[in-house]
Amino acid sequence: MGQDAFMEPISSTVGVFQCKIYLLLLGTCSGLKVAVPSHTIHGIRGQALYLPVHYGFHTPASDIQIIWLFERPHTMPKYLLGSVNQSVVPDLEYRHKFTMMPPNASLLINPLQFTDEGNYIVKVNIHGNRTLSAHQKIQVTVDDPVTKPVVHTQPSSGAVEYVGNMTLTCLVEGGTRLVYQWLKNGRPVHTSPTNSFSFQNNTLHIAPVTKEDIGNYSCLVKNPVSEMESDIVMPTIYYGPYGLRVNSDKGLKVREVFTVDIGEAVLFDCSADSYPPNTYSWIQRTDNTTYVIKHGPHLEVAPEKVAQKTTDYVCCAYNNVTGRQDETRFTVIITSVGLEKLAQKGKSLSPLASITGISLFLIISMCLLLLWKKYQPYKVIKQKLEGRPETEYRKAQTFSGHEDALDDFGIYEFVAFPDASGVPRMPSRSVSASDGVSGQDLHSTIYEVIQHIPAQQQDHLE
Repeated sequence: MGQDAFMEPISSTVGVFQCKIYLLLLGTCSGLKVAVPSHTIHGIRGQALYLPVHYGFHTPASDIQIIWLFERPHTMPKYLLGSVNQSVVPDLEYRHKFTMMPPNASLLINPLQFTDEGNYIVKVNIHGNRTLSAHQKIQVTVDDPVTKPVVHTQPSSGAVEYVGNMTLTCLVEGGTRLVYQWLKNGRPVHTSPTNSFSFQNNTLHIAPVTKEDIGNYSCLVKNPVSEMESDIVMPTIYYGPYGLRVNSDKGLKVREVFTVDIGEAVLFDCSADSYPPNTYSWIQRTDNTTYVIKHGPHLEVAPEKVAQKTTDYVCCAYNNVTGRQDETRFTVIITSVGLEKLAQKGKSLSPLASITGISLFLIISMCLLLLWKKYQPYKVIKQKLEGRPETEYRKAQTFSGHEDALDDFGIYEFVAFPDASGVPRMPSRSVSASDGVSGQDLHSTIYEVIQHIPAQQQDHLE
């Protein structure tokens, strides 16, 4: 609220209205009530400060008296100014500093100084049929706004993981009643086995530093009237190497073994998490001897230039700041093009595609076999039978297993003769006695084979 609004007069009728509004929450208006929005108000040095006060009553009043007092800790209250109805009587020592416009009981302090910090007491007296009195107390604090803080890091060159320590200090040029808070990646930093703070919290000490301490740090400074945050700083922490691994652009990798085809050049890449970046060395092991073949993160292997089919390699990563190193071993096996790629292609086929291919192969094979059986053997046998007399192909043949394959073509039945007197089991097409077997054969042979030429072929021959 500005000073002009503060200067507007308020009648006693408004005071009654204020009682109905402000004191309804406090209870019935049985007498005089004085209320303040806040019992603590923070002010900025050099600026004006307004202390709002509301009072109300419902009884007739002939006189309204307002008094302001000021007290510091362990001192007696000091009179500032007072009024009776519209007349203001200030203390001459503070007449240019404090302003009040009765019947409004609010107080304006301008300008505010550190010496104005303390408790302000307002007392309101109402005189009518009887005298009513009430008062309230407001605590006033005076501060300077916070200027932008700056964070300094020691050592500025950085620290080695698990070896060095680091201290972050927050510096602020202006501001009073400062409260410090450290943030990492926008979140508060708490005390831990490696993190500790100074008494005022303006210093963060990390001992020892680790890779997990890497992040964006800032210092947030507050006081009752303002707050400011520093620019982000990222401490330098040297670490690694971690997670050393070797990859290739070609070839089949199974754990630490790379299978490479002859004639296919392969580029190997060695990498690890480290700061500063690692220096890499490639070592080849041959006949129980090792020697460095290249420096740098990449190694190209041309299989046609390698004498051995199996070669062992070692990639070594070294951090020259932390003094730590790590190495990984792998084997390169050179093979011919064929089984490996076929296996990879076979694995890439879907089960449905495999089933479909096998089914098509079987169907085509069966069709070709049926066509071959239908036409090729029939033609050969037909030519063979046309050159024989009719008595030969009508004569029953005894199966011996030594005849020509073409002569054996036909339909066979096995006939058993239990005894000489029994009735033999005849085939569907009868054979005359003259064309059959002799009586001596019936007693000596248990199973006989009867050959029938298919009906279609027999009709053709007749």
